[in-house]
Amino acid sequence: LMKSGKKSVAEGILYGSFDVIQEKLNDDPLKVFKKAIENVKPHVEVKSRRVGGANYQVPVEVHPSRRQSLSSRWIIEFARKRTEKSMR
Repeated sequence: LMKSGKKSVAEGILYGSFDVIQEKLNDDPLKVFKKAIENVKPHVEVKSRRVGGANYQVPVEVHPSRRQSLSSRWIIEFARKRTEKSMR
């Protein structure tokens, strides 16, 4: 979430998004945030395995710590790619 060490900016964005969630959904923002992270977590990913002369994409279960880091990374990446600059 933090970019170039700007912790106060990152906190402002996070707390601002919590305010928007509170206004729009009338629900606990932390609960909504945790649910969003849970929904994004991948359970399976594919890894390339060489068998004979061919490469196969083999599905592999994702380790829980990698699952958490991937979901956080994806949410941040797609939040930055949004065309709207406002949080509302």
